[in-house]
Amino acid sequence: MAARPGGHNLAVMNGPKEKVLTLDTMNACVKRVEYAVRGPIVLRALELEQELRQVWPWAHHSPPDSTQQPASHGTGAFGSGKAHSVCVPPPSSQGVKKPFTEVIRANIGDAHAMGQKPITFLRQVLALCVHPDLLNSPDFPEDAKRRAESILQACGGHSLGAYSNSSGIQPIREHVAQYIQRRDGGIPADPNNIFLSTGASDAIVTVLKLLVAGEGRCRTGVLIPIPQYPLYSAALAELNAVQVDYYLDEDRAWALDVAELRRALCQARGHCRPRALCIINPGNPTGQVQTRECIEAVIRFAFEEQLFLMADEVYQDNVYAEGSQFHSFKKVLMEMGPPYSTQQELASFHSISKGYMGECGLRGGYVEVVNMDPAVQQQMQKMMSVRLCPPLPGQAVLDMVVSPPEPSDPSFTQFQAEKQAVLADLAAKAKLTEKVFNAVPGIRCNPVQGAMYSFPRIELPPRAIQRAKELGLAPDMFFCLRLLEETGICVVPGSGFGQREGTYHFRMTILPAAEKLRPLLEKLSQFHAKFTREYS
Repeated sequence: MAARPGGHNLAVMNGPKEKVLTLDTMNACVKRVEYAVRGPIVLRALELEQELRQVWPWAHHSPPDSTQQPASHGTGAFGSGKAHSVCVPPPSSQGVKKPFTEVIRANIGDAHAMGQKPITFLRQVLALCVHPDLLNSPDFPEDAKRRAESILQACGGHSLGAYSNSSGIQPIREHVAQYIQRRDGGIPADPNNIFLSTGASDAIVTVLKLLVAGEGRCRTGVLIPIPQYPLYSAALAELNAVQVDYYLDEDRAWALDVAELRRALCQARGHCRPRALCIINPGNPTGQVQTRECIEAVIRFAFEEQLFLMADEVYQDNVYAEGSQFHSFKKVLMEMGPPYSTQQELASFHSISKGYMGECGLRGGYVEVVNMDPAVQQQMQKMMSVRLCPPLPGQAVLDMVVSPPEPSDPSFTQFQAEKQAVLADLAAKAKLTEKVFNAVPGIRCNPVQGAMYSFPRIELPPRAIQRAKELGLAPDMFFCLRLLEETGICVVPGSGFGQREGTYHFRMTILPAAEKLRPLLEKLSQFHAKFTREYS
């Protein structure tokens, strides 16, 4: 092509060039990724918060008496009757009065955002690590100072600002191994099989990357529970793997049935190669806690069918129901003895984001691999080295979680009291949630045995289902959007987690403060009754 004076060719002079990266040319796998926990509902909640700040500048701090609410203004997201992919109006720059004064984010297990106070010892040590000059302050207990000094000694340049080894700081990996050994009644854990991570999510995706291979009917299939935590469906879509659904039994408190695993596996083998089985225990979003007998049956099934086991155990501290107990897959596997203990491949995951800690933003976690091929484990190490290292503040907090204050330490009494208070509060809120929902016609909630969520089933009138179809929405998405617009309560529709055809649910965290949770539950129940009357 001829060039014009000054070096500009004709293509440049004839107008703007086409974008290199467009929706048509981008990675098609990324377009298939969905993540309901931070999806359209949450985007609309953010818009509503902005609108409320315009009308009520104090609304994001301390709202007034909730009985003094402004009248509803406008028709919200549903007045036009036209179908939209998200079906929400644009945010108002002038502010729009709402029938509520704050948005309650009950959509995600973000403990501190919902008002839970950080555990003092964790934050004291973290503060000392981030700002070592505080080690000279008399305001910190001596055991917190010793722990901070120990962590800093293991860091390059004695600073949390340095990189660590890709698999994490070695003494912290050793402390994780000791924690696992104590948790599992003395069964040994090898620090070399433990990799620290940016929360559990990053480690889960890393293991999935190792598993995904093949094309066509040889593409890797991964069995995941339905309902599921949408990290799994999103990661599998991004990796172009095949999602193989197995359904939890809602009528039996979301129990896992090996017969259902077998059905899903046999059906999948016609179009992919199933290679892995994911288990979430305690369950998210369903809150069930698996029995030891169930775990043994799952391990036998995985062994017989040559499936790699992935045990998502991030809620292992969150068990509330009487008679329920957390059993780690590692412990059960080892106690089953050979050939299971010596051959069944397992990766188990834990995190500082949940439990009693709730340190979501610090991004700390680990994965322990068992019976993994040593050559593959080297490849896993290589993949983690590409990401350099997990955040050191998260590693530091993980160290305190797996190695908390001893009874002889000055911080022990306060640490134990704060930990038990958080867990007792969650247990009370789990019971309250179940009790309130089950008293409402048209809502049914299984016991919240563990984790941080309820996943109630809701009955929706046929006219509401038809209206949702007209708007291009899943029926429970329509319900949740209306709930948000009219009450300010943000929950996630069950369709974002998966559910049996013809059933409708939503996931709601039990994390709101006790003084807010009961009014929230009652307001939600009242809305369901109003919604049902409107569309009956």
